[in-house]
Formats: sequence, structure tokens, C-alpha cells
Amino acid sequence: MRAVLFAIFVVLFNPIAEALAADTAILQRLNEPRTHAIMRHALAPGTGDPANFTLGDCTTQRNLSDRGRNQARAIGGAIRTAGVSVDRVLTSQWCRCAETARLLDLGTVTAEPAVNSFFADRSTAEKQTAAARDLLAAMPEDQTAILVTHQVNITALIDVFPQSGEVFVLKVAEDSRIDVLGSFLLTE
Repeated sequence: MRAVLFAIFVVLFNPIAEALAADTAILQRLNEPRTHAIMRHALAPGTGDPANFTLGDCTTQRNLSDRGRNQARAIGGAIRTAGVSVDRVLTSQWCRCAETARLLDLGTVTAEPAVNSFFADRSTAEKQTAAARDLLAAMPEDQTAILVTHQVNITALIDVFPQSGEVFVLKVAEDSRIDVLGSFLLTE
């Protein structure tokens, strides 16, 4: 009977263990030279921002839910558990991104306008995407940065549609080309 229960346990939980090992391996790639992460802010119900949006006033913005706050804390914990040391945490000035960045608890958070949302004004998309690419390319080879931003910014930069809280591990080539090495997602 014990052998049968053990076999059931292995069948049910081995995929979970494999997924956790794969996630840790993806995050550990951040320890490699010229490797950084970009993530979409954690769970914030809704789309876009209200009509009365004001950049410096969080009461006028779409903000993180309690689930989003828990998700951000868990992502930061996973990064720390993977043994990754983060040198720079750069964030969009939108409150949901800044709060995500703080809750990651990976270091001092710095506002970076290059990763601000251009959802409401697509005319800045090309310029901001180039600025984000240049920012990553200019990072010292021995530093690791995490950029916390928005879906539109990530889609423009690496041509993927990220889920809330999804982290993409990026390798920046000498010619500034950005390769996606993998992604990591905790739903909470």
C-alpha cells in the first residue's frame, strides 16, 4: 500500500517539482552577464486608467489589488530564493508599477520614464521602446536590473503579451539585440 501511495505522490507532484526547478533555473540566469528582467506590474484589476488619471495621484489610477500585492511579494521572494542579486530596480512612474517594484523588496527603486505606459498615447511608443532598449544595452555587464512596466511596453520591446506579474529574463547582446531566455509567473 505504501508503494502505491508513493507512486501516486510521484505522479501527482513530480510535475510541480519539475516546474519549480525550471522556474528557479530561469531566474538563476539573471546571474549571467548582460542579463536582466522585465516584468509587467502585478495584478491590478481593469484595463488602462480612468479618465481623470493623474500621474502623481494614485487615487486617480488603476492600482494593485490585495492579490497583486501578494503576487509582487511572492515574485520578489522567488527571485531572492533563486540566489539572484539585483543591482537596479527601475519602474514606470505609474503607481501600480512603483508599488510592485517596492513590494518585490529587491533593492532601491528608481523611477524610469522610459518604461512609462504609452497605452493612452501610442505616438511615444517607438521613442520609449528605443530608450528602454538603450537603457538595457548601457547597463554595466556585471549588473542585473529589473524593469517593472506595462503590457504595451513589453509587447513593443520583445513582441510578447505578458500576463500580470510575468517576468521575462532577457539577454542583451553586444549589438543591443534582446533575446528572451524564458519567463517566470506566479499567479499569487
